[in-house]
Amino acid sequence: MRTRPFVAALALAGAAVLPAAVPVAAHGDTVHLDVSGQRNGRVSTVATWENDHDPVTGEFTGTLAATATDGRTVGPWRLVAVPGEPGTYTTREILPAGHWRVSVDCAFPSPGHGEGELDVEAAVIGDPPLPGATGMTTGASAPIPAPAPTATPTLTPTPTAPTAPPAADSAARARSAARDTPSDTTPDAATWAAIGTAVAAVVLVATGFWLRRRPHR
Repeated sequence: MRTRPFVAALALAGAAVLPAAVPVAAHGDTVHLDVSGQRNGRVSTVATWENDHDPVTGEFTGTLAATATDGRTVGPWRLVAVPGEPGTYTTREILPAGHWRVSVDCAFPSPGHGEGELDVEAAVIGDPPLPGATGMTTGASAPIPAPAPTATPTLTPTPTAPTAPPAADSAARARSAARDTPSDTTPDAATWAAIGTAVAAVVLVATGFWLRRRPHR
């Protein structure tokens, strides 16, 4: 009689767990990881379920490691979800410039592994870091556009009067000076008027004396 409550409790627990287990079984027991590229030095990884290729969302535990052709190694770095892109994960850290072979691994909700190669160019970071990222100072970004050319004002030369030839200019100055300078040989009109008046006066006086001394008839 005491076993009936126990069996009923097990049935209720199984009914509660079964709906959650069915979607996981439909997805499959393996996660497919694809290294899809990089942006500003941060590698992007797309996680999908093996069976139905649905994006892996919810709790996720994964890491990234990379090896450059010159022997440099980085990681393992923790993968974090990209906001607004279900199933896409990246790292808070940034890959330095170089050619890298990247490997990503998933431990939860199911095991998974992926690899890929990519190039990272050295450039200034152009987008804000992910929440919680600190100390990131290098990475690749889109080329900075060249500044738009500025219009250069066109200067129009002011027309000037033509310059007279040196010989013609000297002759013109000589003629102007000749007109402005009075001639030394031309008698002054006032002097001639004074001489004429004096002569007339002498003639009148002489005529008067002559008339007075003339004998009367």
